Amino acid sequence: GTGRGEVSAVLIFCRAVLIFLKDIKIPHKVENIAIRKGEQLCCEYDLNPNLYKTYISLTAYNVPDHWYPKLPEKRTRVDECMAWNHALLPCMGQPTNPEKLEKVLADLDGTLDKLENVFLKNQPFLCGDDISLADLLAVCELMQPLCGGRDILKDRPKLLSWRSRVHSVLSDSFDEAHSVVYQIREKFTAKLSPCSKQQSVSAVYLHQ
Repeated sequence: GTGRGEVSAVLIFCRAVLIFLKDIKIPHKVENIAIRKGEQLCCEYDLNPNLYKTYISLTAYNVPDHWYPKLPEKRTRVDECMAWNHALLPCMGQPTNPEKLEKVLADLDGTLDKLENVFLKNQPFLCGDDISLADLLAVCELMQPLCGGRDILKDRPKLLSWRSRVHSVLSDSFDEAHSVVYQIREKFTAKLSPCSKQQSVSAVYLHQ
């Protein structure tokens, strides 16, 4: 987040956690953190690099099993997909140049191919017939480029259909958590010239 007065889930994992809490109706308090000011480094947060794993206990609430299945083979698949998700948009705060942009676009195609052909295949969701935490993390990552006015799934009908299914399941909690993404997209595209819009992907993939 950017302040303490309103929910502004800019970071991918923050949006995923927020959607999950709201969808499952787990009681929670949102505390926005100004990362640019280094508030995340305060002692109350400097406990564990995986705070979202530490503080959200799926066993403490009546969470449907499909989110994080108890069966080892299903849980392993979800874990695998979530671990792989970290590679979707790895670059942060790096200067843009044509060579880097070209590589990012090439890597993106390969990444989306793998998501579609290795994980999704012909299933409704990434790990089977039901939505899981893997879908939630992946969809939040793939929504990030909208901040730069670019829908990276527009030419991938199978992934578009998957995203629509995820959105349908999560409904209001999805749109609420991504409201900041929609706002940034509108401001970003409004400032761009037609020529600049062709390069908007660089700002998206090199800034999270």
